[in-house]
Amino acid sequence: MKDRRSGEHWGGRLYMREISLRITRLLANTKVTPNQLTYLMTLCGVLAAPALLVPGIWGAVLGVVFVQLYLLLDCVDGELARWKKQYSLSGVYLDRVGAYLCDAAVLVGLGLRAADLWGGGRIDWLWAFLGTLAALGAILIKAETDLVGVARHQAGMAPVKEAAAEPRSSGMALARRAASALKFHRLILGIEASLLVLVLAVADQMRGDLFLTRVGVAVLAGIALLQTVLHLVSVLASSRLR
Repeated sequence: MKDRRSGEHWGGRLYMREISLRITRLLANTKVTPNQLTYLMTLCGVLAAPALLVPGIWGAVLGVVFVQLYLLLDCVDGELARWKKQYSLSGVYLDRVGAYLCDAAVLVGLGLRAADLWGGGRIDWLWAFLGTLAALGAILIKAETDLVGVARHQAGMAPVKEAAAEPRSSGMALARRAASALKFHRLILGIEASLLVLVLAVADQMRGDLFLTRVGVAVLAGIALLQTVLHLVSVLASSRLR
């Protein structure tokens, strides 16, 4: 299971599988079901948003903890499903819903954190708006990928093959490889975003304000909007819809 690469987050490969496999063994002979773990996984991801509202570094730390619990349970539910042979379409669906909600929760939480709800001064809702905008972009990017399968299914076509994701034009292929190498788009994913929030929180603690957190919100909103457009163009320029 540790050698599985498709759809595997780098955190799972790097360290989380070492932990999750041990927990899966403990749960293998219990009545716990994979779907129950998926529900718990989703809850942990969503709780990252209110955690980030706690002022100072501790809110950022708590946000990272919830997101890491999300990642852990995301590993365990799949391992347990394979161990118990309890596969279901509902499990796949719930897993995707959990991924949507975790990414959105972290970005919305970051925006509200930057708005400084508990600072005692005027709440600047611009940052909350930008965080929500980033969350919307993160959701739309996932939806653009998932809707390829929906479109092909409704057209009576077979599921898309990995090779079909390659753009048909050489220019688009080069741009796609450049974006993949830079990996800036990963910053709007829940796991990476939560770690960025922690780094910004430490820096802001040293500064005594929320300047860098607010810069981070603006940058992530820009990345989300740009990536939403680029990803849509990438899908349309590939053979996934043909």
